[in-house]
Amino acid sequence: MADRETRERGRRTETGVSTAPTVPMALEDMRSHLPGLEPDRHVTDWGRSERVEGMVDGTLYNFLYHYWFRVTVEGIGSVPGDGPALLVANHAGALVPCAAMIVKAIRQEHSRPRPVHFVTDPKLADLPAVGMLVTKVGGIPNHPANLRRLLFDEEQLVLAFPEAAAGAKPIKHRYRLRQFGDDPAIGTAVQTGIPIVPVAIVGTEEAFPVLVRLPGIRIAPPVPLPARLSIRFLEPVETDDAAGREDALAHDIRALIQENLLEMLSQRRSVWLG
Repeated sequence: MADRETRERGRRTETGVSTAPTVPMALEDMRSHLPGLEPDRHVTDWGRSERVEGMVDGTLYNFLYHYWFRVTVEGIGSVPGDGPALLVANHAGALVPCAAMIVKAIRQEHSRPRPVHFVTDPKLADLPAVGMLVTKVGGIPNHPANLRRLLFDEEQLVLAFPEAAAGAKPIKHRYRLRQFGDDPAIGTAVQTGIPIVPVAIVGTEEAFPVLVRLPGIRIAPPVPLPARLSIRFLEPVETDDAAGREDALAHDIRALIQENLLEMLSQRRSVWLG
């Protein structure tokens, strides 16, 4: 037995294998040697994934924008090519494509495409799968701290729908903007001196109309109808001297969007053809 062990030690020595005991590597030391699960995914601190957003944009957004809704865009130059800005748009329909098509318009039509974060109901993040997907394509919970960090600290574009909390409107009330209420987006823009770009969008009320309204239940088409969408970006509204009159500014912006919606509707020949 002793001779066998001696021969085994000799063979291990001849092959260059050390007989010294192996010391386990500390976990912290191992981290630098382990590849990332997805080293090219480029996920931001907000959970936004460049890979997922690019995939959704190149497939779903692209199809909806070019072939289903056949989006037309006016005034894209009103969106700044750099620096912060708050985009404020009308909200429409039951399950709206508003945010996705506005984001796609800036990516597709702007001379200097930029990422856009859009505010969502904080409860949306708790929905399985849906909440995660929305976060990965740029959704953020509608909270003053999030808005201030994105607008003031990071100088990003943020899209908000101040009347969204009012819920989907019935068909007979389409394109009648409700009061903006106490949405924190405009207040945060005023506090930080960030310009506001009003946005009017026509077509989404018909794309996702509320067909039946019951207590706590809204019934809409299972897929969006192919209404033609028109998006108009208006001239930025400066907020440097608006401190203390946030409500008046919100009212003025709402009236400006409403005026442009009525004008766009008067020029539209057909819901489906534009």
